[in-house]
Amino acid sequence: MGDHRAGHRADGGGAHAGAEERRLTTREVAERLGVKPETVYAYVSRGQLSSRRDASGRGSTFDPREVEALLRRNRRETAFGGETAIRTGITLISKDRYYYRGVDATALAERYTYEEVADWLWTGRLRRGTRFTAPHDALIAALRAVGSLPAHAGPADRLRVAAIAAAAADPLRFDLAPQAVLGTARGLIPTLVDALPAAGPLPREDGGGTLPRRLWSRLTAQTPDAASLRALETALVLLIDHDLAASTLAVRVAASARSHPYAVVTAGLGVVESPLHGAASGLAHRMLTEVLERGSAGAVVADHLRGGRRVPGLGHRLYKGPDPRATALFARLEQVPGAADALAAAREVEATTARHVPLHANVDLALAVLSVSARMPPEAGETVFAVARTAGWIAHALEEYGERPMRMRPSGEYSGPTPPQPLP
Repeated sequence: MGDHRAGHRADGGGAHAGAEERRLTTREVAERLGVKPETVYAYVSRGQLSSRRDASGRGSTFDPREVEALLRRNRRETAFGGETAIRTGITLISKDRYYYRGVDATALAERYTYEEVADWLWTGRLRRGTRFTAPHDALIAALRAVGSLPAHAGPADRLRVAAIAAAAADPLRFDLAPQAVLGTARGLIPTLVDALPAAGPLPREDGGGTLPRRLWSRLTAQTPDAASLRALETALVLLIDHDLAASTLAVRVAASARSHPYAVVTAGLGVVESPLHGAASGLAHRMLTEVLERGSAGAVVADHLRGGRRVPGLGHRLYKGPDPRATALFARLEQVPGAADALAAAREVEATTARHVPLHANVDLALAVLSVSARMPPEAGETVFAVARTAGWIAHALEEYGERPMRMRPSGEYSGPTPPQPLP
């Protein structure tokens, strides 16, 4: 037979040249791409595939050439520092603002609770009155595990152990269906909070109080006023997600390998205690404490620079102007009577440094104002950061579970000795 043009086939026994290649069913496309059928429709909604109703009108069919082109693009995608970015519909950072699913994150922090915004990131729906509850068995397991740690254990240690213990208590943890993952998330976050050792009297009202109230009692013995609790909740909302930060990238790698949600969160917690990431607010806390003790920011800033250290809490590579998270949290802290001195110290640090270098306060400095003014330990900001970011990690895991498995597998660029080498 003669040659056939690309995109057509030769049917043995009389098919004519130019006959359209058989279209693929949804299940066939899913198998070819290595994804779930619902992910195929996600590709359609993103405009990456086009579909057509089949003859019965009950299903969809797809052009095999489009499917092959998408498969080739997926195979070329590089997830670690390459030119192709990881697709995400969760957070956009643009022009010194950031947005959760297209909505200004600082505006969400003004009007909604942490749990409501977390659910917005997971489902795309904002529902007033959303509350998370810790499952009894998971909480008991987490409390016992955290209680066995030495007194000097850090917040990331406690949260990791709590997540691992909660996972061991959940026989359904390997169910990665979206609704199952959502159920896990809504139980895991309060479990992490309630498993932390108390620093002061635990709230009794309303079944133990709101999530920020319960977290507050784990961070300080100081009794909170309404403005302080609102500042803590604002911080939690502002920190839920920040695109593909280091811990979030670790989470997406784990989710790409189909780790369950508890393991995904544990992967994030393994990165978050870095002094360059979630623990950065502790450095700013200690600096502000020293400024308040010495009565001036100038000498403290000078000591940092003399020692070859950066001044904590200043600058962010994603924002040329002020960090919008710091701006929003500072505005909330202005309503907290006990935060006035720490706020003044933070602004003096920023103004002193800005004489030569145009750096703005970042969210770590704002977190430090919260922790210093509420007499929390230096590590409190790290705890707030990790609890808040857990919701963002779950959002990224949900998104990654819908992608091709194991796509986060870069190839190493070997730079060792030329093989073969003799045995040592």
